[in-house]
Amino acid sequence: MAAIQRTTKQQILDAVQDMHNAQQMVTREALRELTGLTLTIIDDRLATLVDDGLLIRKSRGVFVPAVIHPPARPISKTVMPDGLVKIEIGDEVLTLTPREDRTLAGVQAGAALQFIGIDTEQTIVQVVADLRLKIHELEARQKATSSALDE
Repeated sequence: MAAIQRTTKQQILDAVQDMHNAQQMVTREALRELTGLTLTIIDDRLATLVDDGLLIRKSRGVFVPAVIHPPARPISKTVMPDGLVKIEIGDEVLTLTPREDRTLAGVQAGAALQFIGIDTEQTIVQVVADLRLKIHELEARQKATSSALDE
């Protein structure tokens, strides 16, 4: 039986993951020593892996594997008439007592605050960008008006 041939792209990705798991710095030179591939091939495959979202360039010439999560599953929460709570995540169902539900809510509060913070930050960034644009337009108008008055 013939050995399975891995592509150079897969060889580079596997090497990056192995080095990262061993807490070693992943550089193109280290990859050359580990894989035996030429720097030209390594540079090309690293660029492709970064473009594909499989690697992150931490700084010039230093790479780490990207954390890739599976797609999010549908989530629902139902409060039953007797006070029990059903939480469905994909095909899995948790049945919680009211006390367990309150405990879980307390544990999840940090994630909720983080979500609110992220949403607020995005809104603020958009407002600031809009204000900067408006200020730039007003400054340009003022400059044009001042130039017209000086003439």
